[in-house]
Amino acid sequence: MERVLVMGCGAIGRQLAHNLSEQGHFVTGLKRSPPISAGVIDYIAADITSLADVASIGTDFDYVFFIVPADGRTEKSYRAVYEAGLQSMLDKLNRQRWFFVSSTSVYGQSQGEWVDEKSLARPDSLTSQLLRQAEQQVMALNPLNVVVRFSGIYGPGREYLLKMARQQPSVQQHPPYFTNRIHQQDCVGILAFLFERCLAGMALEQCYLASDDDPAPMWEVMSWLAGQMRCPGPGIKPAAIKPVQNKRCSNERLKALGYRFFYPSYKNGYRDLLKYE
Repeated sequence: MERVLVMGCGAIGRQLAHNLSEQGHFVTGLKRSPPISAGVIDYIAADITSLADVASIGTDFDYVFFIVPADGRTEKSYRAVYEAGLQSMLDKLNRQRWFFVSSTSVYGQSQGEWVDEKSLARPDSLTSQLLRQAEQQVMALNPLNVVVRFSGIYGPGREYLLKMARQQPSVQQHPPYFTNRIHQQDCVGILAFLFERCLAGMALEQCYLASDDDPAPMWEVMSWLAGQMRCPGPGIKPAAIKPVQNKRCSNERLKALGYRFFYPSYKNGYRDLLKYE
């Protein structure tokens, strides 16, 4: 059994830690404010942006999962986590094998193109550039390290699109503005799946794009959600002169490895969410 450190124990990291622990691995969670009742998970109370906290963290781990979000979409927050904090942890845990959670925001494509792991990742925004730089640091440290790029995550507690659909938003209809999603249960599933393949001795690529099978225009998504909730559909917004992040994400590399999605389409995932409303 392996010794695993999960850095960042929000909904995804916490569930992943529990899943790996149930499989018999020795799992430690790192979180600034660990839960009072931790169950089977051992927690370290630490902030990776604090040098004093980092110095107190042990190194007796075989694998590291980095699932640490920035506190906000600001340059300061991103530099704190993905520059200073990440570098401190890479320096400390440089012999372990890493799984680093990133985002499809590292792609700057904006014309509805299909993108995959071989596509150019050159984002326009500074925060996404910092995230891309962090990916490169992780991959450069060890050729066995893996970066996983999640698209827009939804699920319990991540219901932004449902709230948006209820407000009868103005949405671009033509040309289509594509969006990409992944249910948080699949986020956990994919990380656990890659870890299992790693332990089985399978050679992994250094990067996987993790998004469901159904990149869809925002107009289609909002119209479908409004219909499910029996509320007025979206209004039409003029097309943006310079669209941002308009792309379609391919998951073929991940599926070729053998992963099967719990929620292959946003329709599957949101139907389940709406059952509990």
